[in-house]
Parts: sequence; C-alpha cells; structure tokens
Amino acid sequence: MIRLSVLYPRTEGATFDHDYYRDKHIPMASAMWGISEVEIDRGLDGPYVAAAHFRFASIEAMKAAMSRGDGKAITADVANYTTITPVMQTSEVSG
Repeated sequence: MIRLSVLYPRTEGATFDHDYYRDKHIPMASAMWGISEVEIDRGLDGPYVAAAHFRFASIEAMKAAMSRGDGKAITADVANYTTITPVMQTSEVSG
C-alpha cells in the first residue's frame, strides 16, 4: 500500500481555510485521481496546520492516478485556501 501525504507546515502569519480545503479542494483532487477514501487532518498542535493522506494500491497506481486530468488545476487551487507551500511525502504503508 502506498500513501501520499500532503502536509502544510505551521507558518508564522500564514492563512489556511480548512472548510474550503475539506469541501472543495480535496473532493476535486479525489475526483481527478479516482480516489474515494482520503484522510484529512486538522492540526491542533505540532508542526502541521493540516494534512491529507491519499492511499493507492501501488506506486504504479499512484503515478497513473496523478497523470489523469489537469494537475495544474489542483496546484492553482492551493491559492484559494492557503498561503502555505505544501510538503509532499510518499510512503510505503504496512500493517
């Protein structure tokens, strides 16, 4: 199992609209990538204000999903909910 995590570091003076992220951005990315399950974190403390975790059956499935649609639209939409530059991590998940 592969997990793509998109993490938003807590940044002095930054803005983040959690409602827009949950209600608009994540559904847009999920629909484009053909994903029905995603976990969304709203950071209460620690280094991240928010995160999303997408699961894929394999690295190949992740690459295929991310090649669908217009990835530029997802990137352009970030400005609609935050001033934070996201950090992405791809992980192999076991268990």
